[in-house]
Amino acid sequence: MADSPLTGFVVVDLSTGIPGGYCTKLLSDGGAEVIKVEAPEGDPLRQWSASGTPIGPGEDGALFGFLAGGKQSVVADPGVADDLAFVHDLLASADAVVWSPGSPVADDPTLAPVALQAAHPHLIVTAITPFGLQGPWSDRPATEFTLQAWSGGIVGLGRGAPDRAPVYVGGRVGDYLSGAYASAAIMASRMRVLGGGGGELIDLSMLESHVMGLTYYPVTYYEMLGRPWRDARKLTVPGIARAKDGLVDVGCGTAQQWFDLCAMTGHEDWIVEDSALTITEQANEKSGELYAWMAERTGDEIRDLATAFRIPNAPVATPDTVESLEHFIARGSFVTHPAGFRQPAHPYRITGVELRPPSAAPRLGEHTDRQRNATRTPRQAGTAADRLPLSGIRVIDLTTFWAGPSCTHLMALLGAEVIHVESARRPDGTRMIAGVPATEDQWWEKQPIFAALNTSKKDITLDLGTERGRELLGRLIATADVVAENFTPRVLEHLGLDYPAVQQIRPDVVMLRMPGFGLDGPWRDNPAFAYVIEAAAGISWLTGYPDRNPYEPYSVGDPNAGLHAINAVLLALEHRRRTGEGVLVEAAMVDAALNIAAEQIVEYSANGAVLQRAGNRGPAASPQNLYQTNEIDEFGREDSWVAIAVASDEQWRSLCEVLGDPDWAADPDLATARGRREREDFIDEFVGAWCRERTGDEIVAALWPAGVPVAKVMQPHRQPELEQLTARGFFEVLDHPVNAPARFTTMPFRGSRGPRPVHAWPAPLLGEHNHELLTELGLSEQAIAILETEGVIGSGYCG
Repeated sequence: MADSPLTGFVVVDLSTGIPGGYCTKLLSDGGAEVIKVEAPEGDPLRQWSASGTPIGPGEDGALFGFLAGGKQSVVADPGVADDLAFVHDLLASADAVVWSPGSPVADDPTLAPVALQAAHPHLIVTAITPFGLQGPWSDRPATEFTLQAWSGGIVGLGRGAPDRAPVYVGGRVGDYLSGAYASAAIMASRMRVLGGGGGELIDLSMLESHVMGLTYYPVTYYEMLGRPWRDARKLTVPGIARAKDGLVDVGCGTAQQWFDLCAMTGHEDWIVEDSALTITEQANEKSGELYAWMAERTGDEIRDLATAFRIPNAPVATPDTVESLEHFIARGSFVTHPAGFRQPAHPYRITGVELRPPSAAPRLGEHTDRQRNATRTPRQAGTAADRLPLSGIRVIDLTTFWAGPSCTHLMALLGAEVIHVESARRPDGTRMIAGVPATEDQWWEKQPIFAALNTSKKDITLDLGTERGRELLGRLIATADVVAENFTPRVLEHLGLDYPAVQQIRPDVVMLRMPGFGLDGPWRDNPAFAYVIEAAAGISWLTGYPDRNPYEPYSVGDPNAGLHAINAVLLALEHRRRTGEGVLVEAAMVDAALNIAAEQIVEYSANGAVLQRAGNRGPAASPQNLYQTNEIDEFGREDSWVAIAVASDEQWRSLCEVLGDPDWAADPDLATARGRREREDFIDEFVGAWCRERTGDEIVAALWPAGVPVAKVMQPHRQPELEQLTARGFFEVLDHPVNAPARFTTMPFRGSRGPRPVHAWPAPLLGEHNHELLTELGLSEQAIAILETEGVIGSGYCG
């Protein structure tokens, strides 16, 4: 492989499963040398197939092939002193190590994260665990399913219909989010190490990754506005609907899009601009007529009309159709793995930077002898004073809504100077969406989503519709390391601010573009809210009940895009450090979504299996489901649930013991995962009856100490009630010049070298830093006053 951003960066992988596997895949794709240390029996993922397709002796499952491509494999038995010494020799000459519990190697006491950091202070040690290394839940069992429940992600944005249990987001998306967060944390920490700093321990909580990726800042929303985002499950309408020839997703994320949908379907009479109902409530009232309209037309007809009206839309991809969609064909969105199956291309594209092409996964122990005989140079820990990883990096942030700001927000929390550019006439969309009435003073400063996404940033208002505004932006860009935006491609091109134009201003700039569907292809100009991205990528297909249309996950597509974008920017900054060259980063939302949905196309192309949604059941545990408790919820409904997921025969025996070893559970067929899966309805009847006699707290108190993964299905605004989040300081209270103090999420990982506190200051007021930044550019007070008079800048909404 030619020189890549992470060439020479050595990562020892002591993890098993998807989170660590995806983290090290992203690092390997960037050029890192990843050495996977496995026990003699190998990573269990080698024998994994979501469809249950048998994997022969000496063969590996397709998902393992996707995640492990380009890595090396060495075998070590921690019970053998020489093998353990060999692992420590690897670590002494490595730069980073990724660790997760549950394998014989990782569970050796000398290879525990704290011990690793003490023995090898130069290392970036990253631990990926369900709840984090510290806190009262640190040793509790969990699965991706129960973590979704604890996070509030199962009911986070009102997904699903009220006549059934809520449903989780299918496809183990939380595992991928955790892996991508770990990769970003490692690359950021590396920037500090390259500046002469020592190693550190990065403690990543998968629960916190779920909170960040599957809920929409519900605690800040609740504390600022005194109400939850949603208090009931409501279908998004039309959402995913059945057309003449299949499924199509058409969504309304704004009032204007709802008005346009009314016009598109010939119902201008439905438009009520001052309605007391939300657009979701209005759409639900008209759902029957909307679904009937959809059913009379083909998917292409519906999508062509929606595109003409600028309404977000996409086909609902399935494992057997996703690769044939015209946009993905045009963009080359899928590539062939050496093992013969198809997989998504990289989640981002960086001009002039070579990312690792699809590569064969290593055979178990294939590189043991090579690594044992290699000549090594032990690394030394740096001694420079601690600083934040991205300190010294200036970002001009042109992003809006969620996907883009979530990327630049994480950069700000990691120490970058992020300058958020808005217009007093057209501010960031998240200043407008929470329903604070315009009759309130400074209503645009009272929006919780903006407040949560923009802490530690500065804010300047520039009217880019004016020549003077664009000129000032150009002067800001000349001072920047990174320029970030997430408009549809034509917006920036219309402003004359595409990459060639920006590169003329600052030749070594890293320009991040985050279009929904990419910079090319037939869908490139389509509006792209998270729900249509999820539909097009296949995430929606696995979410919901098999006898109903899929549900929109709503809205993992946004934070997932931002998370992959920061990974790409960190690679680009390392390329610039090595070469002095600026680059264009294209981090399309849909490419990031395709990668966390990769198992569907991988499994289909390898084994011919079309994975199916199954409500709250899943391929990795049985029984796995939501079970109703005997409680009335805070909204006065019989709608309280617990999540239980039995992931091993040992956990099944523990469940039976807690239930009193009932006769029905003594059937020997139920002692195996296959037998339990064949009789899931039978098991659910008895487990459900047991749960309906108890509260959620009683069920958790009975099952969790016995080692059974269990969780209450939390309302997301109740996240602060989780003692684990409190113990880890996941929320910080910030004051604000306009709003009362409120709690804000931090990051899903803790670095032993900071930051502490995570938030430097609250979200900025509109135009708060105009004078500071314009003065820095050399403008006088008189010149700034003229800009205000002419409306080029402003410190309050004037739309």
